[in-house]
Amino acid sequence: MSEKKAIRAAYGEALADLGKRNKKIVALDADLAHATMTQNFADACPDRFFNAGIAEANMVGMAAGLSTMGYIPFCSTFAVFGAGRAWEQVRNSVAYPGLNVKLAMTHAGITLGEDGGSHQAVEDLALMRVIPGMTVIVPCDANETVRAVEAAAQMEGPVYLRLARPATEVFEQEMPFVIGKANVLRQGQDVVLFACGILVATALACAKALEAEGVSAAVVNVHTIKPLDVGCVREMAKKCRRVVTLEEHSVIGGLGDAVASALMGEGSFVFRKIGVDDRFGQSGKPEDLLQEYGLDAQSVLTQIQHVLQERI
Repeated sequence: MSEKKAIRAAYGEALADLGKRNKKIVALDADLAHATMTQNFADACPDRFFNAGIAEANMVGMAAGLSTMGYIPFCSTFAVFGAGRAWEQVRNSVAYPGLNVKLAMTHAGITLGEDGGSHQAVEDLALMRVIPGMTVIVPCDANETVRAVEAAAQMEGPVYLRLARPATEVFEQEMPFVIGKANVLRQGQDVVLFACGILVATALACAKALEAEGVSAAVVNVHTIKPLDVGCVREMAKKCRRVVTLEEHSVIGGLGDAVASALMGEGSFVFRKIGVDDRFGQSGKPEDLLQEYGLDAQSVLTQIQHVLQERI
């Protein structure tokens, strides 16, 4: 990893490029186009961009209608509003009829920063996972975001894309992207780290630190939370027997619970979910918040070391 780039910035660029190539793509925003980066699409394809104003429920309803006319709508706003405030419309107007709407929500998690807990979505994965037929994707960097946007547009049906705000590491290695197929980034035998979003980089950093201590840690990028790559999860867990999940989301209802469900009844494991521990967010700089919530590299490493000391 070398350069840093915001996942939301990559989303804006990818959506604009997709719009230029595919006339069926339309974009909708709830008066936050400069923040979500859909302004790129508005500049490139002004006749296919719709600002619904601060009316997220209306935006989702508009997208549902556009999808019935053959368009492929991408809806964007902050995750807390798109997944939370408009949840009923997502459920009943989009998912219930199985419409082809893509919900690309930015500023997810505590790294939204200074806007504080009222704007920091730490429960959006749980809200979207529970909706029948919803595909849930969490890209780990700018490059994967581009591939995720393309894949979402190509598949039929509702998709939730969870996108982060800050500039984060961009992986130099080329990773394949197939919806529902996790990527094993590093093999190991002592512990497996299942991570999504910006914590994939943290997992890799911890694996490197553990290697210096003589510990072999596997790292798996679980970019698709639903449908989960159950086969990969079970294979890696049975190989390592110690399982840790990492997510910038509540430990309730997100990646950790998805992995736990996949492993239920499959054997004996030492298991630890690392995420936001049943708390709301608060105002602060992203790096300070990650430390406060135990999601910075050193805090995560310490928790993994505790897992390694537990008996199977």
